[in-house]
Amino acid sequence: MSNKGPYRIIISGGGTGGHIYPAIAIAEEIKKRHEDAKILFVGAKGKMEMQKVPEAGFEIKGLWISGIQRKASVRNLLFPVKLMKSLIDARRIIKAFKPDAAVGVGGYAAGPLLYVAAKRKIPTLIQEQNSFAGLTNKWLAKSVDVICVAYKNMGRFFPPHKIKLTGNPVRAEIAENMPAKSEAAEHFGFDANKPILLILGGSLGARSINEGVLKNLKKWTREGIQVFWQCGKFYHEEMQHRVDKILGLDKSMVKVTPFIKEMNKAYALADLVVSRAGALSVSELCLVGRPVIFIPSPHVAEDHQTKNAQALEEHGAAICLKDSEQSEKLGDLVSEVITDEDKKSTLASAIKKMALPNATKDIVNELEKLYK
Repeated sequence: MSNKGPYRIIISGGGTGGHIYPAIAIAEEIKKRHEDAKILFVGAKGKMEMQKVPEAGFEIKGLWISGIQRKASVRNLLFPVKLMKSLIDARRIIKAFKPDAAVGVGGYAAGPLLYVAAKRKIPTLIQEQNSFAGLTNKWLAKSVDVICVAYKNMGRFFPPHKIKLTGNPVRAEIAENMPAKSEAAEHFGFDANKPILLILGGSLGARSINEGVLKNLKKWTREGIQVFWQCGKFYHEEMQHRVDKILGLDKSMVKVTPFIKEMNKAYALADLVVSRAGALSVSELCLVGRPVIFIPSPHVAEDHQTKNAQALEEHGAAICLKDSEQSEKLGDLVSEVITDEDKKSTLASAIKKMALPNATKDIVNELEKLYK
C-alpha cells in the first residue's frame, strides 16, 4: 500500500462483454484486497460498459472514441478528431484522479488512456484475452510495463520480456459458486432429468446462430432435448415471436432470453453448450469444464474467435464448427454429442485441463508488483 492514501487504479477498455467482465473481475479482486481502494473505469461513450460497470458498483467516465472501420467509411474521417479529443480527455482524467497504476483490457478507450498514463510514467498493465492480439493492445505494447496474456506463444505480438501468462479473469461467482445441476434446473424451470442444451451467442447475440437454432428446435424438442437460449437483446422479441409460431413446439422445453445474468447457474445446468468463441466464454467454459461446440464469429478482427476455438480443438477440448456450416450441421451434431456420455466426459475433462483458475489473482499480483 502507498503512504499517500488509498490505492488508486484506473481500468480502461470495453466495447463487448469479453472486455468488460474481465475488467470488473480485476476491480473486484483489488477491492477484496484493499477495501479502501479507489477505482475509476474509463470506457467509450455509447458502449455497453457505460451501463454494465455502474451496475457492478463502480464509477465510469466515457471517452468519445471508436475504432477505425476496416472498409472505407465516412466515419473514418472522424477518427483523428475523436482520437485527439480522447487524448485530451484522458490527460484531464489522469490529472484529476492521480492513479497509482492503470490497467487496459482492450477496446477503443484503453488506447488513449493507457498511452497517456505510460507517457506520464504511471505504472501500466494491459491484459490480452485472445490468442490473436487486438489492435489496441498491439499499439500499446511498446509503451506499457506488463502484458498479461491467456495463451502461449504471444511473443509474436508483444515484447517477450513483458509477457506474463496468467489466463483471463473470470467473474467471481463463476469461479467460486457453482450450484448443483438440479438446483440450477429448478431455478430456471427445467427438468434436471432431461438433457439441457445451453446456447450462447455472445453479449450482443448472433443472427446466424439464432437462425440455426430456430431451424432445429422442433427436432431437438422431439428428441427430449431442452433448450436454454441466450439470443441477444437485439433479437429477443423477434426470436420469441418466431418460437411461439413453431407449430407443435412445447414451449416448456425452450426458454429464450436476451441475456443471462446468473451464468454460474446456466453453466451448472448445461449438458452441452453451443457458443461463440469470445475470450470470456472460452475462459469460463474451461473453468467450469463443460463440453462445448464452438461456432466462432467470422466478423471479428483478425478472425480471433476461430483462433481461440482452434487452440482448444487441437487439444481435444472442444468441437469447432464453421459459422457457414452450422445451419446444415448443428442439428445432428448436437443430437449426437448430447446423448454420448463418453464424448461429453472426454470433452469436459480435456477443456478443464486448459483452465487457468487463478488468472484474476495473478493479474492483480502483477499489478501490485508494479505499484510497489
